[in-house]
Amino acid sequence: MTEIIKTTNLTKTYGKIHAVDNLNLSIKQGEIFGFLGLNGAGKTTTIRMLLGMITPTSGQCYLQGKRIGRGNINIWNDVGYIVEAPYSYPELTVFSFLSQAISVGGLFAFGFITSWIFGREYSDRTIKDLLALPISRNTIVISKFIITVLWCLFLSIFVLVLGLIVGYIVELSGMSTSLLMEGIRIYIICSILTILLSTPVGFFASYGRGYLSPLGFIVITLILAQIIAVAGYGEFFPWSIPAIIGVSIEDSSTMIENFSIIIVVLTSLVGLVGTMLWWRYADQN
Repeated sequence: MTEIIKTTNLTKTYGKIHAVDNLNLSIKQGEIFGFLGLNGAGKTTTIRMLLGMITPTSGQCYLQGKRIGRGNINIWNDVGYIVEAPYSYPELTVFSFLSQAISVGGLFAFGFITSWIFGREYSDRTIKDLLALPISRNTIVISKFIITVLWCLFLSIFVLVLGLIVGYIVELSGMSTSLLMEGIRIYIICSILTILLSTPVGFFASYGRGYLSPLGFIVITLILAQIIAVAGYGEFFPWSIPAIIGVSIEDSSTMIENFSIIIVVLTSLVGLVGTMLWWRYADQN
């Protein structure tokens, strides 16, 4: 009988957590096979590896005799798969909702704030007055980014407080004391990473000398973040990473490695240095 599903020592780890540990399966055509286990037992992680959504730490998996690799989505044409329940998210907690909101919506909101702070003088044609001040251009750039961070932090805190109030009123799940600290921790991480990704927007606002270039950049990164995440490469794309971390509140299989955090930090540093160099060397006339 034809072997439809096969795994060989299939393993997936997240740091010290073994989500799936040396799983060996052999399921023949016509057989019905189900996963039973507690939350976090590795059921969804296994299915996502079988579909090529995530890469195994070690081992191999095969569907219809074809070895599955990350991003190999052609197999989806022959496979039916529904993630969790086939309706909207009944178990969505207030913190998972807030983390997603600040990770996705924050890219636009924080980007808009950065665009305004760095593009305002060009739009108002007061850039010459700013440059005439007896301070270095690096000081101007750092000051603008400090103001950007403060505004973004204020907005993040406002969203968190408002979300907690609304979540309490409508009785969303995840409001228990046991989940409070973990939810706030993830929310803070998502907020900080999203704020860090504002520095490239500052560069495009300076380079484009106004609002159009940075806003176009924001729209493009938002679209790419969704496409790349769906394709299974979100942990390598800076603008997809905060949202992936936000999802990890509910699903440990979406956890990312430390190198993803490093990618965001490096992207932020590149944006910061690029903006400082532009202000230092570019013709501002």
